[in-house]
Amino acid sequence: MQLDQLQSKLFGRRAAVVIGGKLVLLSALLGRMYYLQVLQSEKYQTLAEDNRISLRLLVPPRGRILDRFGVALASNRQNYRVVVVPEETSDVSATLDILGQIIQITDGDRRRIARELERTRAFVPITVRENLTWEEFSHIEVNMPDLPGVRTEVGRSRYYPYGPALAHTIGYVAAVSEKELDGDPLLEQPDFRIGKSGIEKVYDRALRGSAGTSQVEVNARGRVVRELARDPGEPGKDVTLGLDYRLQDFLVQRLASEPSAAVVLMDPQTGHVLAMASQPSFDPAEFNEGLSAARWKELITDPLAPLSNKAISGQYAPGSTFKVNVALAALESGLVTPDFKVFCPGFLDLGDARFHCWRHQGHGTLDMHGGIKNSCDVYFYEVARRIGIDRIAEMAKRLGLGALTDIDLTGERPGLIPTRAWKRAVVGHPWTQGDTVVAGIGQGYVLATPLQLAVMLCRIVNGGRAVVPRLGRDPGEAGELLHTVAQTTPASLGIAASSIQVVLSGMNAVVNEQGGTAYRARITEAGFEMGGKSGSAQVRRITASEREKNHPKQEDIPWNERDNALFIAFAPVHAPRYVCSVLVEHGVGGSAAAAPIARDILLEAQKLDPLGSPPASPVAGSKPVEREG
Repeated sequence: MQLDQLQSKLFGRRAAVVIGGKLVLLSALLGRMYYLQVLQSEKYQTLAEDNRISLRLLVPPRGRILDRFGVALASNRQNYRVVVVPEETSDVSATLDILGQIIQITDGDRRRIARELERTRAFVPITVRENLTWEEFSHIEVNMPDLPGVRTEVGRSRYYPYGPALAHTIGYVAAVSEKELDGDPLLEQPDFRIGKSGIEKVYDRALRGSAGTSQVEVNARGRVVRELARDPGEPGKDVTLGLDYRLQDFLVQRLASEPSAAVVLMDPQTGHVLAMASQPSFDPAEFNEGLSAARWKELITDPLAPLSNKAISGQYAPGSTFKVNVALAALESGLVTPDFKVFCPGFLDLGDARFHCWRHQGHGTLDMHGGIKNSCDVYFYEVARRIGIDRIAEMAKRLGLGALTDIDLTGERPGLIPTRAWKRAVVGHPWTQGDTVVAGIGQGYVLATPLQLAVMLCRIVNGGRAVVPRLGRDPGEAGELLHTVAQTTPASLGIAASSIQVVLSGMNAVVNEQGGTAYRARITEAGFEMGGKSGSAQVRRITASEREKNHPKQEDIPWNERDNALFIAFAPVHAPRYVCSVLVEHGVGGSAAAAPIARDILLEAQKLDPLGSPPASPVAGSKPVEREG
């Protein structure tokens, strides 16, 4: 009996312990449930909602780039693409293998995706392929249940309707590089592009807009069930340029036969760049879609430098086009008058050095008008000696040479206007009279870009005002006429009107007087006449033995060693509204190769001008002249 009682008590104690343990566990469970479902309900409700609802960034449509009349030079068009979201698939590589059976995925695509996986967050979609055909797009859609983490999207890609014709000016967009990531999640979106060059880069912030959001409901597999809310964000702003595409198209076609050349056409009153071309060019769409390594190497190793905008980054000896600057410097110094005469026997002896004129038999006695008209080297040798390099350099800088023009483009280079201090610091030797003589005809150390030469002439023909070249215009100006009064008048350069008139008269004679170096390239239609200045600049040093043999013939030396041909011009001569600068690399003669291009461009510009051109007296018939040096 006692044994039974002891066993009963022991059983009761054990039962009590078990029951007590269960009560403790039940209490803990009830307490935990109360904590989770009551006290932490808001937190877990939010987490559950986050699992059900996905917030996705919407890339805003990029703003358009328009010419002055509203013609779209860069816009957007539909782009079918497929992306993969790493966090929505357990094995990206396996998913790509399956997808690769539906559409082509190259080894290059896989390497790119692998790099993207390392640098982007798991929830950020990674582009697999863009610009899919409709057949490819539909095949992916049909097989979507077997492709975890894969999405198809209809987005926008940048469209350049005129391709290479505007590549250097408009620039291009491309995918964001790793060094360009700044924490903005918009930059991590697979279809987001930023400006990499040209107007696309300079006005990138305005063109981008601000991101929108899409709140979507997804199922357990991450597939979108429905869209709950959408904030479209703010689309990018349109940017209107001062360019006239009609003129741009004409420039490009006119340069098509030249291996390497550049042209700038400007309004001298406002500083607006009406057209700008650099030959050869490239297709900006290639960068938007993604260049292959082979294609990139081909572009950067091309000796004609298609990626370079020669109009703003090509630095060339300006040759005889620089003589208008020397003439102005001389007149403004008071040391030289328009009547200052020089006898040209075909050379100038300075110490034991002889400096030749382009016309080896000489020009005889010339005043400044004749010196400009005939582009006499000896005349400008003497003028340069008389006024010195300091005055030449000071005037050049006033006219916009030797420094960046601050045009709203990337990649501009400053050229070079040498001074005594510059030579001492850079070359390590003192300045000499020989340096001054050579600089007087735009050779030696002097360098300028085609844009700078256009700016120089703009500042002369507009009466000596410091216009600054611009491509962008204020919104809403697209429909205005070509020539508008600037809101702020550019500062005066302090150059006497009489000095400017002497130079412009000489430039008129270059083209419109018999014997002028560019007389054969004149415009014969009444009211459209142009004035100008030609130049030919050596790109190789002529040896003493070659000089004794009357210089080598240009056609007998390699193309890339021939002289560069330049021409600057304005029209109409009686009321300048256009300024043109032309460079033809290794074109030999400015009057023969570059002047006809300027003539055709200025004539076309005036004919397209809604303001028209007033009548003027016709120009007399032609007479052959020799090539200017």
